[in-house]
Amino acid sequence: MDKGEGNEVANNKVKQLWAQGKAVVNAWLAIPSGFSAEVVAQCGFDSVTVDMQHGVQDYLSMVQCFQAMHGHPVTPMVRVPWNEPGIIGKVLDGGAYGVICPMVNTPDEARNLVSYSKYPPKGTRSNGPIRSGLYGAAGEYQKTANDEIVLLPMMETKTAVENMEAILDVEGIDGVYIGPSDLGFSYGLVPKLDREEPEILAIYEKIVKECGKRGLNPGIHCSGAEGAVRAINMGFKLVTLSNEVGLMATYAKMQVAQTRKDSAGKA
Repeated sequence: MDKGEGNEVANNKVKQLWAQGKAVVNAWLAIPSGFSAEVVAQCGFDSVTVDMQHGVQDYLSMVQCFQAMHGHPVTPMVRVPWNEPGIIGKVLDGGAYGVICPMVNTPDEARNLVSYSKYPPKGTRSNGPIRSGLYGAAGEYQKTANDEIVLLPMMETKTAVENMEAILDVEGIDGVYIGPSDLGFSYGLVPKLDREEPEILAIYEKIVKECGKRGLNPGIHCSGAEGAVRAINMGFKLVTLSNEVGLMATYAKMQVAQTRKDSAGKA
């Protein structure tokens, strides 16, 4: 987050980058550790997403991650476990400036996400920004939250793809976020991140095109830099580089393999 000076309300770095026509490089936290979050927040990412769906995170660990990241220029975001008002309002009150919501398959479900995430008159979010109020003077957060918070319903099923244009027409979303594993799974394919099947790539192309028509920003989960660059070149505007578990394991395996290889059988 850009904190601003004095009592100015913070601006969302993700939206600033999109306004400049740039793609956002997003981190993903599965480990419930403020220390891990603090380290990742210093690695050059634009945003950092706490995964409360498939990660080992809970609400308190999310708050700890946000606290650890607060001094660094990253936008704190969350993937919520499901599309329901209790947890969505709670993560926003805890300081999330972006919500990625899984398994949004219909325009009605997308409208529900918007309603749960925005204050009246645009939505039904209850007032009580206990931590998010830190981003501005008392009473100021509510004036800008509806515009500053990023909402990305996940498009990750065949049903969602069939409803693509109707979902993208829902007022209040900022784009969609592709879950490649579930999307492929939904079409009878092996779940994996960086996909090469022509039928899936055609879906990606259509998503990017339809988002472009509406001024929306498509995001996607990638396994690393190679897939992220490919996605950016396709037109995606937010790319996630695996998660901290995957990055740690990949580098650790590489170092172990190199040690064994270069020690000529001594290890």
